This record gives sequence, structure tokens and C-alpha cells, in this order.
Amino acid sequence: MKIKNKWDEEFEVNVGDYVGFKCDIEQIGRVKEIQRRGALIVENKDGFDGDYIGGDTEALVGFDHVWSEA
Repeated sequence: MKIKNKWDEEFEVNVGDYVGFKCDIEQIGRVKEIQRRGALIVENKDGFDGDYIGGDTEALVGFDHVWSEA
């Protein structure tokens, strides 16, 4: 699926791709699910870092807040 972030970067994202996002700190996760409402479920099996999502293995991130880590 082609998405566009708040920096006007347009890129293709598919389940299994890696994307970056910022939540406390810059993080990287693998796309687990693409939701039509403009969000991705991103996972990191080792758990994310930071105070807000630290330790969580999944995060819901809006299209406008991710960038490609291809």
C-alpha cells in the first residue's frame, strides 16, 4: 500500500517491511498489519524502548509518523 507521511514522503509499505517512527526515541519495527484507517501495527519481538512504549512488543503508529527503513 502506498502511504504518505507528514514530511510529504510517499512510499510503498507492505506487511513484513521495516519502518521507523519516533515514540520517546527513534524506533524501528516490522509492519504486522496495515489498517485502512491510516495506521500500522508495528512489532518488535524484543520490545520497544523508552518510557511510553518501553517493553511493549506492538505499537499502533499513524501513517503520517513513519518513514521507510528499506
